[in-house]
Amino acid sequence: MMNTLPQTLGKTIPDAWDYKGRPAERSKTGGWTAAAMILGVEACERLTTMGIAVNLVTYLTGTMHLGNASAANTVTNFLGTSFMLCLFGGFVADTFIGRYLTIAIFATVQATGVTILTISTIIPSLHPPKCISHVAKRCVPASNMQLMVLYIALYTTALGIGGLKSSVSGFGTDQFDDSDKGEKKQMIKFFNWFVFFISMGTLTAVTVLVYIQDHIGRYWGYGIGVCAILVALMVFLSGTRRYRFKKLVGSPLTQIAMVFVAAWRKRHLELPSDSSLLFNLDDVKDESLTKKQMLPHSKQFRFLDKAAIKVPKTDGDEITAERKWYLSTLTDVEEVKMVQRMLPVWATTIMFWTVYAQMTTFSVAQATTMDRRIGNSFQIPAASLTVFFVGSVLLTVLIYDRVIAPVARKVTNNPQGLTPLQRIGVGLVFSIFAMVAAALVEIKRLRVAHSHGLTHNPHAMLPMSVFWLVPQFFFVGFGEALAYIGQLDFFLRECPKGMKTMSTGLFLSTLSLGFFVSSLLVTFVHKVTRHREPWLADNLNQGKLHHFYWLLAMLSGLNLVVYLFCAKGYVYKDKRLAELGIELEEPDSACHA
Repeated sequence: MMNTLPQTLGKTIPDAWDYKGRPAERSKTGGWTAAAMILGVEACERLTTMGIAVNLVTYLTGTMHLGNASAANTVTNFLGTSFMLCLFGGFVADTFIGRYLTIAIFATVQATGVTILTISTIIPSLHPPKCISHVAKRCVPASNMQLMVLYIALYTTALGIGGLKSSVSGFGTDQFDDSDKGEKKQMIKFFNWFVFFISMGTLTAVTVLVYIQDHIGRYWGYGIGVCAILVALMVFLSGTRRYRFKKLVGSPLTQIAMVFVAAWRKRHLELPSDSSLLFNLDDVKDESLTKKQMLPHSKQFRFLDKAAIKVPKTDGDEITAERKWYLSTLTDVEEVKMVQRMLPVWATTIMFWTVYAQMTTFSVAQATTMDRRIGNSFQIPAASLTVFFVGSVLLTVLIYDRVIAPVARKVTNNPQGLTPLQRIGVGLVFSIFAMVAAALVEIKRLRVAHSHGLTHNPHAMLPMSVFWLVPQFFFVGFGEALAYIGQLDFFLRECPKGMKTMSTGLFLSTLSLGFFVSSLLVTFVHKVTRHREPWLADNLNQGKLHHFYWLLAMLSGLNLVVYLFCAKGYVYKDKRLAELGIELEEPDSACHA
């Protein structure tokens, strides 16, 4: 239905369609009316996701009676899976069903998962009974059946989150025509509003929803999340007539796979001495396949060049979808090489998100043991300390834009202020500070527990203010504001123009792997230490959590050294091509998630 588009001018958008497959009219489709409905979906997704994630560790330890290590791994595996499934959602959207259907389907999936979670908190048989204080073995752990229902709920929710996050920002930018100057400015404003709605959804979750969960009931907190998603979905669907739809372009992951498969199939062939003999865009007869900017040959990763070796007997001039698994253009190969060059930087940013994961697990567990009272009556929910983390992110963005960036521009003569790699590096430094601060505070917390004879009482409230934990939240928030923006900017800037959707995929995969690395570290440390002096004891007052924080600080320091080495050797794409006398075409301004 959308394979061809008649040449139209003025009132219609050259590369967009309406819901009936007709050329989209500028006045009747897209714009802020459509974008606002999409922003509502993102706000409700953040509200629901963060409402579950930041307070999940207290539910797992307090209601499901899991140990601290098991609870922490459940949270990090849930979040890691959510981010990893963004790659799956993006692949489905780009290759098969488009962003609109992806949002609609996966919002329904997320609502289903949170509904199951809500029901599991209501039905008594789906969670263990409350602990009995006068019985020796007073806490009955969750049964396998109860845990199975919990995991079905969490990973159904994770699947929904992955599909939604993969498409919401991209479908939002589809509502603006970047070939029109006025709409292009509106697209930039859309990203500002997108970040604002994410922040507001998160702030509401860590304050209002968490308070409701702790003081009124989990089922109310989770139930509000279900209602929010369903209302957002209905509003989203009601705007169908207003949306602009773009042609499916295929997933960059497919192109990467095609290049590697074609190179492997021709691994026994010899590369020609002259790279001009390799198959390239100027050898393709179909003009629709030659819209990419031709890239020069590079000498790195030469094995991949074999994907562009043309075998006269089997490779013709026409490149069909099937033949791409046997023959790639040299430009396609060079685009894959660009992605490969980013991998060392990509790998050394994973550790930051491992540190970040501790803010939703052990830092919350620490808070449950400390004095959280404000005045005589109000008690802060342990998970609401995340508000300091969110606040520090917003504060850092403001300070960077108003103070740091202008000073850096004058000092470095760089119009951006700090380069993307410099921002990431500063973010990694702050993650080290966070773990040092966390370790020092935990040492003080243990001393308070020991001096007041509360070491053997895991439920006792220590006479130590919970605000001692604020520095570690602030440091991670400072780091995230710089690392998050730096990573997105780096991947968007350095990804080939034809693989822009890959930029968000690379970024989200570092988050996902950071959470999984946290799970692996927790599992390893708990297995090694639990029979002697457990670092991650179920009773934190008898554990050595500060040793775990010191371990993360040390690993983060080593990671920073490796990152600096990789960053120093990295040459930005525009600079590398400029040295060859090639000027890049103007990159897409939109970052499609």
